[in-house]
Amino acid sequence: MTDASRARAFDRAAARYAAHRPSYPPAVLDAAEEFLGRSLAGARVADVGAGTGIAAALLRERGAQVVAVEPGEGMAAQFRRDHPGLPVVRGDGNALPLRGDRMDLVTYAQAWQWTDTARSVPEALRVLRPGGALAIWWNTTALDVPWIAAQHARIAAYCGVEARTAPPLDDAEAVAAAGLTGLRTRRHRLPWTRTVPLDTHLANLGSRSALLVLGEERVNAFLAEERERLRRRAPGGEETVEECYVVDLFLASGS
Repeated sequence: MTDASRARAFDRAAARYAAHRPSYPPAVLDAAEEFLGRSLAGARVADVGAGTGIAAALLRERGAQVVAVEPGEGMAAQFRRDHPGLPVVRGDGNALPLRGDRMDLVTYAQAWQWTDTARSVPEALRVLRPGGALAIWWNTTALDVPWIAAQHARIAAYCGVEARTAPPLDDAEAVAAAGLTGLRTRRHRLPWTRTVPLDTHLANLGSRSALLVLGEERVNAFLAEERERLRRRAPGGEETVEECYVVDLFLASGS
């Protein structure tokens, strides 16, 4: 299954993605403000690979002037329904539909992996003003939590891919893997949690691209099995789940 087909799969699940995917902790934007040396209030920000607008909404709450860039038709349509006051244009990070030297911040939340960094890094630098910054981040799986690591392994096995078991890359390796070598870069790893109904947790799992490409029947079969596993492990049969994440955040500038 190609990266392109996995990326397109999100368009078929845009409403589910918007309703059930986790947001991000305030520390992400706190770190961006510290790196920039200014508040995001009034800052011009391009949120690329914006999806249904989870990060764009947080940026707007900070007072930023946000324009979203989203390649997927279904995701962009959901963005417009959920955030009618925010502009969204179709395009991707490899060829941004934006003028140069305009943005104080360019952000990629859960989206950098879909780009070709040989093209997306120069494009981000092109649209940034002097002193501006690139921010990329992901909610990553907290593999130090046993039940989450076990679930991660089950999903990988079901999808026919190798489960990630190695420890996180060190900072230098991670910067190189992200294509940011040569830039002034700072990395943060920010743990956080959210407690959600079991149904929300399962819908969140079902919105992942590795499962989406399997088709609805196979996804539903996996989620039904996972529901029973989680019910058995919950003391007293609680219908809530504490999801544990570590945000892997990279902040970079050309100066």
